[in-house]
Amino acid sequence: MQIREATSHDIEGMWSLFCGVRANGELRYSAKIGREEFSVQWFNRDLQTYVAEELPHLLGAYKLGVNFPGINSHVAAAYYLVHTAVRGRGVGRALIEHSISRAQDVGYLEMQFNYIPSTSQPTMTLYTELGFDIIETQPRAFTDRCGELCEAYVLQRFLQ
Repeated sequence: MQIREATSHDIEGMWSLFCGVRANGELRYSAKIGREEFSVQWFNRDLQTYVAEELPHLLGAYKLGVNFPGINSHVAAAYYLVHTAVRGRGVGRALIEHSISRAQDVGYLEMQFNYIPSTSQPTMTLYTELGFDIIETQPRAFTDRCGELCEAYVLQRFLQ
């Protein structure tokens, strides 16, 4: 598996990846996001976007940028997509580790994830193993597949 910076040639594969993850029910907030909006959200001058591939297949992607501009510009945020067919092969771990390294390289002092559903145990286990801590619990912030309200977490890891 190779992780490299994404190019405009990757957008179709990334859009397909996004649609596959969304169809699996994992991106409940994204039902109305179209291809153009996706492209803007994943490719703009304020982000670094990377893909993981085993030619000719796109296995995953992530985008890295400022969590909130201005006084919090030292805090990075990243968003990840992993193809459902390759879950459990270490693609997510590799993407997260790569993003941590890139965030450190460009001088971010910490990474923060603002909305991780408590129902996503594999995700929470991975983030915990990689040094992220829950710094806030948001009660009843996420609606799961069954329509139940669940907690969401804010996670943080210091980088420097």
